Amino acid sequence: MASLFIPFKLIFFFLFFVSFDAFSTSSFINSTEADALLNWKASLHNTTQTLLSSLWVGTNHCNWVGITCHTAGTGSVASLSLASYGFRFKGTLENLDFLSFPNLNELHLWNNSLYGSIPPHIGNLSQLAILDLGQNMLSGSIPQELWKLKPLTHLVLHDNDFYGSICSSIGNLTRLSTLVLYKNKFSGSIPKEVGMLKYLTVFSLYNNSFHGPFPPTLNNLTSLQYFQVSFNHFTGPLPENICAGGSLTHLGAVDNKLTGQIPSTLRDCKTLFRVRLERNQLTGNISEAFGIYPNLSFVALSSNRFYGEFSPNWGKCHNLLNLRVSNNNITGKIPTELGHAAQLQELDLSWNHLTGEIPKELGAFANMSRLFLTGNQFSGKIPSEVGLLSNLEQLNLASNSLSGFVPDLGNCQRLFNLNLSNNNLQESIPSSMSLIKHLQSLDLSHNSFTGGIPQQLGQLQFLEILDLSHNMLNGSIPKAFGDLQSLTNVNISFNHLEGPIPDLKAFHMASADALSNNKGLCGNATELGLCSRANHGHKKKTKVIILLPCLL
Repeated sequence: MASLFIPFKLIFFFLFFVSFDAFSTSSFINSTEADALLNWKASLHNTTQTLLSSLWVGTNHCNWVGITCHTAGTGSVASLSLASYGFRFKGTLENLDFLSFPNLNELHLWNNSLYGSIPPHIGNLSQLAILDLGQNMLSGSIPQELWKLKPLTHLVLHDNDFYGSICSSIGNLTRLSTLVLYKNKFSGSIPKEVGMLKYLTVFSLYNNSFHGPFPPTLNNLTSLQYFQVSFNHFTGPLPENICAGGSLTHLGAVDNKLTGQIPSTLRDCKTLFRVRLERNQLTGNISEAFGIYPNLSFVALSSNRFYGEFSPNWGKCHNLLNLRVSNNNITGKIPTELGHAAQLQELDLSWNHLTGEIPKELGAFANMSRLFLTGNQFSGKIPSEVGLLSNLEQLNLASNSLSGFVPDLGNCQRLFNLNLSNNNLQESIPSSMSLIKHLQSLDLSHNSFTGGIPQQLGQLQFLEILDLSHNMLNGSIPKAFGDLQSLTNVNISFNHLEGPIPDLKAFHMASADALSNNKGLCGNATELGLCSRANHGHKKKTKVIILLPCLL
């Protein structure tokens, strides 16, 4: 019996000391964490200390606002989250003793007023998975120690003043799924080691000064959902396998120096939701480079070197809201099938080489607010169906070869910018334009309009810019124009107008060129003569005496 009692006592004492040691360790860690937090608080600005004093109440730091502790094991701090306090949270990270938080998994300090650099001792957070310091005033380069935090899954540093390059040691962060560095001052090229981050889903570097081509091992990033590198200096083609995993939803590379053709994986990338590639030097046949995208909402391909004809497949993108393909070398006609993309709100095909008539099917876009077809070779009449677009806010059909009359646009009550200049539009200016109550800018210059200026245009109380120059308008300027108190800029040159100009600052301050080459305008303006009484319609009355013979 005694022989059994001795081992039992040994087990008892072993468990006792282990439990006591664990309790002591837990108490020590908790005490150290609390002291570290209070010491950091004491180093922050006075307003921040006041704020934290109202949030950190009591002796148990695990109950303080922004502090979450592990529920098992040591009960030490698992998450420190003091985000979105703005200017009320000001200070540095220098005096935050990271060594005191051996089990910290998440550090959220975004949208505050932290300044200074990320201290090297952040490398002591050996269990850190999420680091979010976005929207602060932090600066300096990223310390080498940060790239050694292998558990990191989210690294978010956007909207700061960080500079320097991405270190090749980023390849150590093999669990990283989110890399958000946009709106900083980073430079250099993308290291090939980024291709080792096979779990990366979010890659956001826009608004920096990165340069050079994308490294080929990027083709290994088959989990990408969000790829945003706009407003940098990248060169060469987009990564070929950018949608090889079939999960890409957002693609942005605006304002770079990219060349080459659209990657083949994008053509069948059904998950695409938003694409912005404008202002590069991308090329290729646009009808072959893109496919059918059931989820696509926004696509912008303007200011590139795409050629070929506009594909009817765009009409099969039934959730498409914005389509911008201006300033390319697109030829042919607008396919009538485009009308099937009935949700479209903006269509910009300006400055291409499109021909034929503007299809009447555009009238099916009940939600259309912006229609830009400037600088093409469209001919024929403006389809009357354009007048059905009741949500239209901006209409620009300038610099084409359109002819005939202007259709009734009185139903376009939200229209504030109308530009039909540089065409061959004829007949008179329709008086129904006066029904477009919110019109702010009206440009009908360089056409062949005849007749007088409709007096109803004087009802456009919000009109600021009016250009009727280079037409064949005649008669006098309607007196109702005196009510256009919002008018700031006017050009009526190269017509056959005569008589007094309205008593408005816009006319008085107009340049001589804006009023020149008319039949006989007068009034208080540069290089115009003053109006005589006859100009104002006050002709001298002449008495007519009729002599009748007197019959006796």
